[in-house]
Amino acid sequence: MSDLDRLRALDACAVSDALDTLGLPGAVTGLAPMWPAGRVMAGRVRTVKAAPKSGAGPATHIATPLVAIAEPGDVVVIDNHGRTDVSCWGGLLAEAAGQRGVAGVIVDGACRDVQDCEALDLPLFARAAVTVSARGRIVQEDMDVPVQIGGVRVCGGDYVIADRNGVVFVPAADLGRVLDLAGRIAAREAAMAEAVRSGRGVVEVMHDSQFPTITPEVTS
Repeated sequence: MSDLDRLRALDACAVSDALDTLGLPGAVTGLAPMWPAGRVMAGRVRTVKAAPKSGAGPATHIATPLVAIAEPGDVVVIDNHGRTDVSCWGGLLAEAAGQRGVAGVIVDGACRDVQDCEALDLPLFARAAVTVSARGRIVQEDMDVPVQIGGVRVCGGDYVIADRNGVVFVPAADLGRVLDLAGRIAAREAAMAEAVRSGRGVVEVMHDSQFPTITPEVTS
């Protein structure tokens, strides 16, 4: 199983717990699914950095150069600095992203045309939906560069997992150990849940040494 398949088999909470245990940042607050996809979205990050349009500045329409070259399984991550007064993702971009096999879209800011993403089965996470267009207001400043998403540094080539619980980024260099730890955490949680379903009291299960707290593996 590939690392990406392993990531898709988890949920955002298990990955967030693994990052916590390792002392790594990655979980982002305030980003939510704009429509109920009902599944985990995971993939390799491609970043877009947005900026207000200025007379002398660039005029590249937000995200279009990236979507034009996106590969299947990529996740478009747009840094619009948390702005919710103007959209930087809409229906035409969604159509093009669907054609390219993009796995999902994450916007640190606002989006629009949510119904188009839903019709295309394209997971979309953002801070808000708004009707206001990016045209004449927001442009693409750069792409595939480090960005800040909710205070977390995210680079192209990193990984992300998102579901109804939220959005969690994983640095590419740490993916293997995060996946190992998250898998152990998920297995522990599943065993504890099964114990409760079998009739054991939750207090007993929570304090049973049969379910020890997961810690990073110690290597020599």
